[in-house]
Amino acid sequence: MAPSGQYQPVSNRDIFAAMTILHNQPVMFTAKRYARLKWACRRGMLELDVLLLPFVEEAFNDLSEQDKETFERLLTCDDPDLFAWIMGHQTCQDPELARMVDTIVSRVKV
Repeated sequence: MAPSGQYQPVSNRDIFAAMTILHNQPVMFTAKRYARLKWACRRGMLELDVLLLPFVEEAFNDLSEQDKETFERLLTCDDPDLFAWIMGHQTCQDPELARMVDTIVSRVKV
């Protein structure tokens, strides 16, 4: 923990967890939340950037609220896992996340 008065970085995982756990109620996708989501699509791997950002811009608004939250949860996963799932090198063990990966792969043309 950082000493009092010092900046302590917050990860995307922490931000998304706080937004979705808040009072166990789904949080609406406001413009600010959508902008944060787009920012979270900028990953450490260019290969993921060119898949995730177009998906958000072209297909995200067509998703159900539950699928939007699943996508948001997917973004908390590590880049190597995301890349392996999207490229089909591994299978995601979480059924909801696996379904979202399939949705992304089917909607984004590479």
